[in-house]
Amino acid sequence: MDADARTTLLNRGGALRVKVCCIASTEEADLALAAGAHALGLVSAMPSGPGPIPESDISAIVRHVGTRAATVLLTSRQDALGIGDQLDRIGPAVVQLVDELPTSEYTTLRAAHPSVAIMQVIHVRGPASVAEAIRVAPFVDAILLDSGNPTAAVKELGGTGRVHDWAVSRAIRDAVPVPVFLAGGLRASNVAGAIDAVRPFGVDVCSGVRDGGHLDSEAVHAFIHATNGNRFLNS
Repeated sequence: MDADARTTLLNRGGALRVKVCCIASTEEADLALAAGAHALGLVSAMPSGPGPIPESDISAIVRHVGTRAATVLLTSRQDALGIGDQLDRIGPAVVQLVDELPTSEYTTLRAAHPSVAIMQVIHVRGPASVAEAIRVAPFVDAILLDSGNPTAAVKELGGTGRVHDWAVSRAIRDAVPVPVFLAGGLRASNVAGAIDAVRPFGVDVCSGVRDGGHLDSEAVHAFIHATNGNRFLNS
């Protein structure tokens, strides 16, 4: 597990972080890194949405990336034992929990894998999401704000391409002491406005830089370029 990449991603100070998610191959990883990504999201099995790839492919990408960026495993599992099994097999720098966990599971996961940073997704659906973020913040290293719906008949846990209420996201950003990443329908045309509205620690993109299921070189370069004028020192 690459502690250096994890530290670089989450340490306070420096430029706005950019995470490119739904990476599907070593070729896509190299493309995203060449465009300037700080972190790469690797999606394991999900109930719905784009991006899942076999764990063997995720492991290969993690090894290929090495220390060049933070590798982020997205998991829909809700128990520390199951999540820990994935971490042992894959070895990412960060684990992104796309569904909620009982409080006790965070403690168990942290104790078993102290070198892996924990990033919790909060699906922003209204003011209640602020209280949810405040509840989990003491147990995690970062929070990512997305636009899923965990209560849907088939859970939506990411990759919806929908934009949520950035005012709620800003309230969460102001209420929690950990780094906040913003996701949900971001693309080159709206990411500058999102950064201005929320002032996040980082941004995350999946569908906004893909075309026909593949990472689009022009789109990912345009997305990261659009963040450049809005990068600021994180406090």
